[in-house]
Order: sequence, then structure tokens, then C-alpha cells
Amino acid sequence: MWFRNLVLFAGLVAVSVIPAAAQPVIAAKSGTIAKAEGKVFLGDQVIEESLTKFPDIKENGVVRTEEGRAEVLLTPGTVLHLGENSSFRLVTNRLIDTRLELLTGSAVLDAEQIQKDTNVTLVLKDGTITFGKAGHYRFDAEPARIKVFEGTADVQLRGQHIEVGSGKMLGLTGEVALAEKFDRNDTDSLDNWARRRCEIMAMANVSSAKSVYNSYSPVAAGGMWSWNPYFGLYTYIPGSGRFCDPLYGYCYWSPGTVNRIFYQPPPALYTGNSGGGYSPSYTSMAPTSGGYSGAMASGSSSVSSAPAAAASTSSAASSSGGASAGHGSGGGGGRGH
Repeated sequence: MWFRNLVLFAGLVAVSVIPAAAQPVIAAKSGTIAKAEGKVFLGDQVIEESLTKFPDIKENGVVRTEEGRAEVLLTPGTVLHLGENSSFRLVTNRLIDTRLELLTGSAVLDAEQIQKDTNVTLVLKDGTITFGKAGHYRFDAEPARIKVFEGTADVQLRGQHIEVGSGKMLGLTGEVALAEKFDRNDTDSLDNWARRRCEIMAMANVSSAKSVYNSYSPVAAGGMWSWNPYFGLYTYIPGSGRFCDPLYGYCYWSPGTVNRIFYQPPPALYTGNSGGGYSPSYTSMAPTSGGYSGAMASGSSSVSSAPAAAASTSSAASSSGGASAGHGSGGGGGRGH
């Protein structure tokens, strides 16, 4: 508990001490390579890890890894984590129709929020998969299969429509198309890396959302990606309320919500005293029930403006600057809700 309180305090303080800086801008399309670890290629070009340059994948562009991993931003709140010795092709990069094909190896699709006006489709062998809910989805090319750690995947396979729910996996080759249970605790280094990346994103959300609030930056109704210089990564900022990861419980806050819950001083209440005057007293925040980054014990993904858990370690974007890049469609929402 002391560690959680410490990292939260450090993050909140960092917002006021890190100077503003010009930040990279993400275009309103899917396919930004936000992180490359080890040997990662875009086409024939090696991607050098950088905190200032983030390549965009063009339509039909291929990303390939050797001894390395890649993190690719898709629609707002949806990110692909590509494993070692793996590759995929970005067929289309429009937010309303993002389509990619896993060619080799393995990948994890982490969806923190699914917007009605965006769509992500993944093709693997004979299967075409769309995603009905926020969740975590694992794909392997050999043997071709999908594992749903949390969420719901809709699979079109050889003329059949198959819904694959949480804790189920489905083979995407052969004649038998039957979802079966798997052990969600049976994970590997890619699953663990994807989880750590999601955790850090959520930790960075609080200060990034506060920075957006302070700078009056517009927030798309469907949310956006925002650069956090202290953590050196892009984090997701919802357009309103709060969204919590359905599997791990990490929470992402909109600018207005994070300011109201974690930064505004509590209102003063007036209580009478024997002298006929008043003395101020203050309300206090309700006890938290989860870990940092707003993790809830239940792991609910519903939107709410009243927290059921503590905030994440926040980062250090400037409280007045920290320009953010809109990555969603829809009108600007000002500070968010």
C-alpha cells in the first residue's frame, strides 16, 4: 500500500514540475508504431527506437520483427502488441475500417474501449475476426488460432459465424470449428509484455488527462492518444468518464473526470460553533479499493465518474502544455467530461 501511495504522489507532483514541450502529433488514422524494441522492420527499413519519431504504416505496409517487439496504435483505445519473429500487414488504416492481417508469429490485441464509429478487423488464415467488446485477444499463426482472455470476438470462418467469449480459444484451420476452454493463467513473454505496456499506459493517463484539461485541448468524443514525455509513451484518454480494463482493472480517465476526482480541492462545509460564527471542515475522498491506475477489484469496464479505486502513478506531462494528438473521430469535446 505504501508503494502505491508513493507512486501516486510522485506522479501528481510531476505534473507541476515537468516543463512543457512540443509533442509529436498522430494523424487521424490507425497504424502508428509507438514503440519498437530490438530489431523491428517497416518494409525493408529498420525502425530505430526514438522518443521523437513514430513511423506511420501506410496501407498494405508490412511490419516485421526478428529479436524484437512492436507496439502499434490502432483506433483510440486499441493497440496491437507484436511478438518476436512475427509480422503483419496493415490492409487499411482508416479509423472507421482498420483491417490487418497477421502473417507470421504472434500478436496481442488490447482493446480498452470499442467505439461505435470505429472498427478493427484482423485476418488470420481462414478466419476474419472483429471485436464486440473491450478485452484482450491473443493470435498465433502456427497453429492458427485465437485466444480470448477477456471480451468477445466474432469470427467468420469458412462460411460460419462463431462467437468466441472470455476464456475460450478457436482454431482457424481445419474442418472442425469449435471454441474450447483454455487456461488463462498459461501465458508467455508476449502476454506479459503486453500486460506491462497496458499497465504503464494507464499509469501515464492521469497526468496526461490533467495536462489536456489545463491546456484546453480538444478531446474527440471517441477519445484520443496523448503523448506523455515523462513516461516516454502514448497513453489513451477517453472523451468522457472513466474506462477500466476488463481483465486487469487499470483505469483510464477523461480530462474533466480526472480533474474533478483527483485535483480539485474538496468543498468547504460550514458547521456552527458556540461563538455564533462558523468553522470550515472538509469532505474527504472515499476509501480506495484497488491498486494504482484506478484498478478496481471487480475489473469492471463500465463508464463512471465516481472512482471505485485509486489513481495510477501519473506521469509528467506539463500541467499547462503537453500537446495531445487527437486520434478519434467526432467533434471536439473541449476538456472532456
